[in-house]
Amino acid sequence: MTGVLAVAGGTASGKSTLAEALSLQCPETIALVHLDDYYVPAHDPLRGVWTVSADGHAVLDWNHPGSIDETAVTHAIDAALLRPGVLLVVVEGLFALSLPSVVRRAAWRVYVDTPDDIRLARKILRKIEMQRQDPRLSLRNYLQTGRDRHAAHVAPSRTAADLVVDGTANESEMLAAVMPLIGPALAPPPAAPCGHGGCGVTRTPGVPAFAP
Repeated sequence: MTGVLAVAGGTASGKSTLAEALSLQCPETIALVHLDDYYVPAHDPLRGVWTVSADGHAVLDWNHPGSIDETAVTHAIDAALLRPGVLLVVVEGLFALSLPSVVRRAAWRVYVDTPDDIRLARKILRKIEMQRQDPRLSLRNYLQTGRDRHAAHVAPSRTAADLVVDGTANESEMLAAVMPLIGPALAPPPAAPCGHGGCGVTRTPGVPAFAP
């Protein structure tokens, strides 16, 4: 039976890195749902939660769960669950442990915990490298709303996790921590040959494909 793993954590905590690394372990049997793909349209002022950015513009509040199109998320998860060959659906995002549509479906819950200063540094570097954004704007937005939104809507979901993963660890270490939790769901049936219907092949050195 296909299961759902929810992976939450703050911005730049490493949750996407973990989710994508998991999918590479078993690409034929693991489907990914990124909550970042399901924000309401930024051009529709009648949907979502809006705020004023540090540069004075009205913008969709990306750090508030009310800006996620939860109906679209529900459809995406359910579609992934019905996809032939899929044994695990990994749902990752800021609100993966707080959105009811995800929480109701999650058999396993992981929180990627990373110190705030490291997350902020990672985010600023990413904004500079990918968007050429002035780091002063990132810092002002963080102080104006980002820090409080994390404290209100993301950090509390840590208590709902079955497993808390160190987001400062390397990819292999994070995988090694998570695989014993979800490994049995990826194990092939006893009669199935390796590579058919399961994930019995170790794809990352030092990381078991599933728990013994």
